[in-house]
Amino acid sequence: MGTTEAIGLVLARPARLLGAEPFFMEFIAGIEESLAERGYSLLLRIVQHQEEEIATHRRWAARGLVEAVVLVNVTTTDGRPAVLRELGMPAVIAGGLRDEPGIPAVSTDAAGPMREALERLLALGHRRIARVTGPAALLHTRVRSDTMRAECAAAGIEPVLVEGDYSAEAGERLTAALLAAPHRPTAILYDNDVMAIAGLGAAKAAGVAVPSALSLVAWDDSAMCRLTAPPFTTMTVDVHRFGTLVAASVLELIDGRPVAGRWSPAARFTPRGTTGPAPGGS
Repeated sequence: MGTTEAIGLVLARPARLLGAEPFFMEFIAGIEESLAERGYSLLLRIVQHQEEEIATHRRWAARGLVEAVVLVNVTTTDGRPAVLRELGMPAVIAGGLRDEPGIPAVSTDAAGPMREALERLLALGHRRIARVTGPAALLHTRVRSDTMRAECAAAGIEPVLVEGDYSAEAGERLTAALLAAPHRPTAILYDNDVMAIAGLGAAKAAGVAVPSALSLVAWDDSAMCRLTAPPFTTMTVDVHRFGTLVAASVLELIDGRPVAGRWSPAARFTPRGTTGPAPGGS
C-alpha cells in the first residue's frame, strides 16, 4: 500500500458521542503512542454510518493514503472485512470475536466479564437485574446479551435488556423507564460509563437511593466513574493498553512479519460505592 507512514481509523459514530465517551480517546492515545515510536501517524476520520466508512476505505486505497487500517465495532452483518479483502488493504480488527479470513485481530473476551459481573450481583442477592446495552447490531453487544440471558436462566431469573446508543440521553431515559416499571430492577448493568453516569442521575431524580435500593455497574472505567457520588462500581478495562496492542499488531502486519495472537485486557469487576446487597434480600 506504499510508504505513507500512516494508519487509518474510521469511527462510524456521531461526533458528539465521541467527544463525551472516554473509551475511544484512551484507545486512540494507546495506538498513537505506539505508532509514534516508529514515526507513524494515525489518520482518523469520523463518519455517521458504516457505508460511509466503507467509502472512506475505498478512497484511501485508491489514493494510497494509508498503509493499513484498524477496524472497530464489528457488527453481526459486517461488510467491511470483505471490502478490505477486495481492496487488498491490510487491516487489523480491534476486539475480534470471530475469525475473518486474512485479517488478524486483537481478540476480546466479551462473555467472561459478563459472567463475573452477574456472579457478583447474584452473590449480593440481586434477582431483578436489568441491562442498558449498546447498539444491538454490534457483535460484542450480542455476545454480552446472549451470555447474560444464559447465566440468568441458569440462576432461575429473567433479565430485562433495553437497547441504548452509548449516549447520556439514552442512559437517563432508559433508566427512568426501568425505575418506573411495576417491578423495578434492584441492579442495572450499563454497556458504557456515559450511560451509567446518566443513569445514576436518573435514579437520584426518581428518589431511588444508590446503592441501598439500587445497585449500578458501568462498563469501562474512566476518571468520571471515580468522581461520581458515590464512586461507580465498574467492569474495568485497560483501554490504553488495548490501543497499544492493536498498534503492535498493525506494525507487524505492515512489516510483513507474522502477526502474533493477542488478547485485549480482560474487563474485571472493581467494586466501589454504587453496588450493595439487594434491598430486602430480593
